[in-house]
Amino acid sequence: MGNGKYPEAYIDYLVQFHATRDYFECHELLEEYWKEHPGDPFADTWVGLIQAAVGSYHYRRGNLQGAMKMFRQSLKRLTLAQLEQLGLHGERFLSIIGERLEAAGRNEPFTDMEFPFADEELVRICEEKCKANGLVWGAASGTEEALIHRHTLRDRSEVIAAREAAAQAKRAGNSGLKQ
Repeated sequence: MGNGKYPEAYIDYLVQFHATRDYFECHELLEEYWKEHPGDPFADTWVGLIQAAVGSYHYRRGNLQGAMKMFRQSLKRLTLAQLEQLGLHGERFLSIIGERLEAAGRNEPFTDMEFPFADEELVRICEEKCKANGLVWGAASGTEEALIHRHTLRDRSEVIAAREAAAQAKRAGNSGLKQ
């Protein structure tokens, strides 16, 4: 836990979600944490929060079907009790995700989502982290291409090389099998 109560990755996720509005980075931060902590009792919640960020990412860039899919999956994973243990108003949070799902279904314009916090100390920690990094808590989404279409602009060369190496290893392993 970064501050004793919440994992640092969660706090970083919240800062990205509410200050930079870099929903892709939110996904990256929490996914890395989730993968590094197998068996974590909050695993489904981490995935649900990742899906809420990915849904927001898709919604902002106009991929309404992708947004709705992510919001639906998020609602299936998130529980009131665990959201509340993470300093959020669980019922209000789930309601907001449901409202996002409906808004995307009606093709309403994207607006930034604000999490409903129950723990004021968590908000204070996030605001301090923003201040220390020159960020503004609650800032509006930017309109830069690099933010809105980040997944299409990132360097994927390492991923592509790893997939090719795995495919070659598989082919090499299969070449010795009898037909």
